[in-house]
Amino acid sequence: MNTILPPGKPTQAQLADPATARIWQSAQDFEAMVLGQLVAPMFATVETSKGPFGGGAAEETWRPMLAQEVGKHIARGGGLGLAAPVFRQMLHAQELANAARTPAPEPTP
Repeated sequence: MNTILPPGKPTQAQLADPATARIWQSAQDFEAMVLGQLVAPMFATVETSKGPFGGGAAEETWRPMLAQEVGKHIARGGGLGLAAPVFRQMLHAQELANAARTPAPEPTP
């Protein structure tokens, strides 16, 4: 199977295949994780001691989770467009791995 994917998101027909749908979900999760890492420094610079909840160790503990949720929310809204190229590369890597496992047909005399 040598699938040539156009740039952008996979089609509904492509997502009907459960393996392809899992790869797409993984690509979206990867983009959300990257976005969470990108917004984390922003939360680290916020002064929370003068805020309504007073900051403290408990608030610091939850801050990374907040950054990850913000990253997920941004990704659901379209994100950076990182999921589509990651999806294509993951699908290509899977196709190469499948081709390597499939023995080549023997030539006929």
